[in-house]
Amino acid sequence: MYQALKPSRSTFVPIRHLDYHVLEWGTRREGESPLVLMHGWMDVSASWQFMVDALQRDRWIIAADWRGFGLTRNAAQAPDNYWFPDYFADLDGLLDHFSPGAPVDLVGHSMGANVVMFYAGIRPDRVQKLVNLEGFGLPQTRPAQAPERYGKWLDEIKLLHEGKMSLRAYDSLDGVARRLQKTNPRLAEDKARWLAQHWAARNDEGQWEILGDPAHKVVSAHLYQVEESLAVFRRITAPTLAVTASDDSLSSWWRGNYRMPEFLERMKAVPDLRHGQISDAGHMLHHDQPGALASMIEDFLYS
Repeated sequence: MYQALKPSRSTFVPIRHLDYHVLEWGTRREGESPLVLMHGWMDVSASWQFMVDALQRDRWIIAADWRGFGLTRNAAQAPDNYWFPDYFADLDGLLDHFSPGAPVDLVGHSMGANVVMFYAGIRPDRVQKLVNLEGFGLPQTRPAQAPERYGKWLDEIKLLHEGKMSLRAYDSLDGVARRLQKTNPRLAEDKARWLAQHWAARNDEGQWEILGDPAHKVVSAHLYQVEESLAVFRRITAPTLAVTASDDSLSSWWRGNYRMPEFLERMKAVPDLRHGQISDAGHMLHHDQPGALASMIEDFLYS
């Protein structure tokens, strides 16, 4: 199994009626703001371990489990769907707790990258430097799609309450590790086994359940508004690094309805933008090439 080089410290922070689970690495120095890492959909904060191990600078780092993922969960009061702006408010609360008087360096992956991009435009004074790892947003929508979308949202909430949107449980951690490798064939076995113990937990029946609320599978009731996103991006003042992987996951996900050139065009709205690409990597680039990614991020943060 993979051996972590830099030990993490686990803590819980009260944020908006939730005990937010946070991992910390490195030494917290007086007056220093943290490097903040925010994971993607159906992932957890421990997912950053491989990249953190590859970073060369001794830096205070924090990574949180978003609401409904990892250990930031409230089974007694779990919602039946998730509202995207809640992530902005959660992040605002986390930064108020860990760095109330100074802007932070902020990194997000996938869904987490979409959140941090919006946050940096909503609260530009809170972000010193910004890194977007494969945070593409969603395809363009039309107002005419709204009735069907609302109907789908209602239908999926019913399915959730009927127990028809649950996440699969596994008989062993090996099963969880194999599931991770199926999603990402580049993920080495030692890393898959290490991640599995953070990505899942044993339930009362002895099976291993993914640490993600099934309600995350319910479609958003609201259509994605590209113009709204661009308006937010234009307000970002932090120097921004947008990193993509050599594998074009975006075009394959959306079957041609949303392609990489369209994402790159949207990113032109960010005032101070540079691009990077990680070779021999897919969407989980922080797992596939943690060393190359760590080097690229540090070159950006400290240049």
